Amino acid sequence: MKVIHLISGGDTGGAKTHVHMLLQNLGKSIDVTMVCFTDGPFAQEARELGIDTVIFPGNNILHIRRELTEFIKRGGYDIIHCHGARGNMMGALLRKTTGLPVVSTVHSDYRLDYLGRPLAKYTYGAVNTAALRLLDYRIGVSDATTDLLISRGFDPDRMFTIYNGLDFTPRTPHMDREEYLHSLGLDWPQDCVIVGITARLNPVKDIPTLIRGFAKAHESCPQLRLLIAGDGEEMGALKELSASLGVAKEVCFAGWITDTDSFYNAIDINSLTSLSETFSYSLTEGARFHLPTVASRVGGVPYLIDHGIHGLLFEAGDNDALARHLVTLVRDPSLRAHLGERLFQRAKADYSLESTLERQLDIYRSILRSQERKAGKRDGVLICGAYGRGNAGDDAILEAIVREMRQLDPDLPLWVLSRKPRETRRTYRVNAIYTFNVPRFLRRMGKIRLYINGGGSLMQDATSRRSLWFYLFTIWAAKVLGNPVIMYGCGIGPIRYPSNRKLCARVLQKRVDVITLRDTHSKTELESMGITNPKIILAADPTVILPAADPAAVDGLLENAGLDPAGRYIGFTLRPWSGFEAKADIFAQAADYAYEKHGLTPVFLPIERRLDLPAAQLVAKRMKAPCYLLDGTGSSAHTIGLFARMKVVVSMRLHALVFAAGQGVPLVGVVYDPKVSSFLSYIGQDLYTGLRELTLDGLKAHIDAAAARVGDSGFLREGVERLRQVEQRNQDAVAQLLGIR
Repeated sequence: MKVIHLISGGDTGGAKTHVHMLLQNLGKSIDVTMVCFTDGPFAQEARELGIDTVIFPGNNILHIRRELTEFIKRGGYDIIHCHGARGNMMGALLRKTTGLPVVSTVHSDYRLDYLGRPLAKYTYGAVNTAALRLLDYRIGVSDATTDLLISRGFDPDRMFTIYNGLDFTPRTPHMDREEYLHSLGLDWPQDCVIVGITARLNPVKDIPTLIRGFAKAHESCPQLRLLIAGDGEEMGALKELSASLGVAKEVCFAGWITDTDSFYNAIDINSLTSLSETFSYSLTEGARFHLPTVASRVGGVPYLIDHGIHGLLFEAGDNDALARHLVTLVRDPSLRAHLGERLFQRAKADYSLESTLERQLDIYRSILRSQERKAGKRDGVLICGAYGRGNAGDDAILEAIVREMRQLDPDLPLWVLSRKPRETRRTYRVNAIYTFNVPRFLRRMGKIRLYINGGGSLMQDATSRRSLWFYLFTIWAAKVLGNPVIMYGCGIGPIRYPSNRKLCARVLQKRVDVITLRDTHSKTELESMGITNPKIILAADPTVILPAADPAAVDGLLENAGLDPAGRYIGFTLRPWSGFEAKADIFAQAADYAYEKHGLTPVFLPIERRLDLPAAQLVAKRMKAPCYLLDGTGSSAHTIGLFARMKVVVSMRLHALVFAAGQGVPLVGVVYDPKVSSFLSYIGQDLYTGLRELTLDGLKAHIDAAAARVGDSGFLREGVERLRQVEQRNQDAVAQLLGIR
């Protein structure tokens, strides 16, 4: 594989570090050449690193284009890789003359690259914006950059993410803390707590917010100190601000530094206050030294740091929140240690140099594979379900289906019908269409290879007859427009109206190729409606394949919610349903009983926040025992991780039971719908009762039985393992319809 990189040659900061690191190490695996359009320190340093560097100087763009075209063809390159405005412009011009795929790494928000420079913004910035649209593929240097590009209409199927990799091999700093501080002329007390930042001193980095926040925190924590490493046009104004706030002696401006190891070894808290940031090397540099971090919630920062788990976040410009976080960290050394260690583990796993290099090679391979796909032919999959409605169970279904499609074919274009298409595009990196934009999804159906009626109980009329009619229409349309149709890991029923049962039977009988089911009750429902033509496969709910978050991350989630990670908890997931309010006292008394009898503190875990929180609040108000109501459970991995920490789970929600079962947690089901009892029976569980039949004595007895199983997950293991094995049938069915297997 031969790749040519195009870059202006005047780059500094993170882009320079990323390109030099990447090309130096990629050169060990593939043939890499870097083309710069100006000579200077950037190109000279690249040569010193052993990077094959060629200069194409001058301002005659057409002349350079001709020379580069000949150079690329003569060199037999496979991919053109661009960086920055000049590189992107040349890449756009070279697409047709070379016939090669062109990819650009987007190192920053291109709309902010020329902040404060209006002339450059409307010239170079405009050219760069146009060029980016003309290229074939884009790579964001953080998840935030990728999400930003997707939100601006760039195709998720032609988007990749890479991280600024860092060598996590342990290194010994040149100077210890005391030596380093003395080298800066500082005589700070040994017990001082030092906040540090490395950044260019320009408006985007918003150092004034750091100084103001520091000054407020210093009022209550006089041992606090601030060490600023960096240079820039705001140096004088920042020194004046420090003096005006009365902290000039407690703030040190170290200027531009080269010994970053000694710097990070000398500080106690790392910080970042940027107004915009794709991804900052300073965060991973600090993580390498196990430093707790306080950072503005911008760009790629929240993708590395979950607030309260790996560090503390605040809204950009909010110096009051920054001050509160600094005070918290100064007063709690153990929290500093916990946050620093978790951040180190996460950064080492996801942002190492090795991970970055392998990711870049994977991107190149994917680009070359995509070039081989036959243009103009039907391609891709459209997935339809109850997505974008804020239900953690439905979101988990989509995540699982997307994961399995990527396993089958990592380059397969995916489209999803969603109530919140923008959010779905960003979260799952797929194309998305508003669920009820009928003309648009019909046009897409004419171009895809397969239609998936997604998991969950879509074929039911208990909550809405219109939703059933809609899903049946999409199935009918997909088949008429030439697609194989699969209903994927789904539940069937209840369908109560005779007219709906007839309609459902007619559409499914004629328009569906394969139905994979998640429970035996659904199979019985299909048989009762006389549906025999589709191939019917008993499988499992797709979400059983999803993993839990890392234990350290779950510790942080619990701590952030005020819970002890080592505590003993019983989880309740409730939902409003006909007859629920009449049973609220029973749930409340049972939760009190679990606390008094078994020492299990009740925790209410919502699956669909909008509905489940009011139900939990109704019960919590009637309780005597202490309890916790979580406002939300986060991502699927976080949700599953939280359920894994419960000793017992009592749930009305099917997916709460699925998540808990997958982690070997003893279950008690309260059945409002046959799908709940069917699932529990399917995995060999007998601790459930109907909502209407629910009594306090009965629920207590179930809780006693579940508590007796705590610590012995063997009773669930066989059923759960069987579920995971049969779930593979969902993916196998899709593979056959796509002709992959």
